[in-house]
Amino acid sequence: MDDAHQHELARLLAALRRDGRQQSGLATNLVPPDKATAYAVARLVEHYMEREVTGWKIAAQKPALQRALRTDSPIYGRVYAPILISPASVEHAKCCSPIPEVEYQARLGADLPPREKPYSVEEVTEAVASLHTGIELAECRFVHDAAFPPLPAILADGSGAGTIMCGPAISDWKTRDVAGQLVTLTCNGTLRRQGMAAEALDHPMIPLAWLANELSRTGIGMKAGQTVSTGTLTGMLRPKPGETFVADFGPFGTVQATYR
Repeated sequence: MDDAHQHELARLLAALRRDGRQQSGLATNLVPPDKATAYAVARLVEHYMEREVTGWKIAAQKPALQRALRTDSPIYGRVYAPILISPASVEHAKCCSPIPEVEYQARLGADLPPREKPYSVEEVTEAVASLHTGIELAECRFVHDAAFPPLPAILADGSGAGTIMCGPAISDWKTRDVAGQLVTLTCNGTLRRQGMAAEALDHPMIPLAWLANELSRTGIGMKAGQTVSTGTLTGMLRPKPGETFVADFGPFGTVQATYR
């Protein structure tokens, strides 16, 4: 995939994201041939968006979800939308194939710039200013139909990154069992999903350290003030207009998202 086609795809994805639009399929000559090219295009999307990167999303930390998403490693994407504070609502009709995902959100208090030495989990943990309960309102710029493009096109689109919604900051989170806390997701009062970080992620700092090292390796890095959605604890499901989702993190609080 030459530079001209990379820029063409990046301009397309930036326009779709800015306008809140989707399209069916993608021309074969615009599908990145591999992950490295896909992430290079995603970096160009940031250039054409001309918007601040407010955060990052991580997905597919464990093999089960990697198989579901057709990848052999975790994936990531940039978040451009303002960070929402729970409770909040979004207009379903303006969302692109929306998916609510219950996640821990890490807000950075220090930069994690590119460097030669890998970041340890301990270093990354120290860079986190606060850990929040949250829901990622994931989206995709491609319609989920028979023409849905292969994974590299999705990575170029930011791996389905949409909007991050944060709940309360968890006090003393470094000494509390955030990994072992059972989290439930209800829809209009009915239990739909449940899970815990110990099963989905091991611990929220594990995927965060992976992202820090992946971005360091590729010369990008992360900045203080950015919020990282560390990966779904409850899988993926499709919302309908009029549905309200409540993620209950037990003693850590609840987060509420409504698709109006």
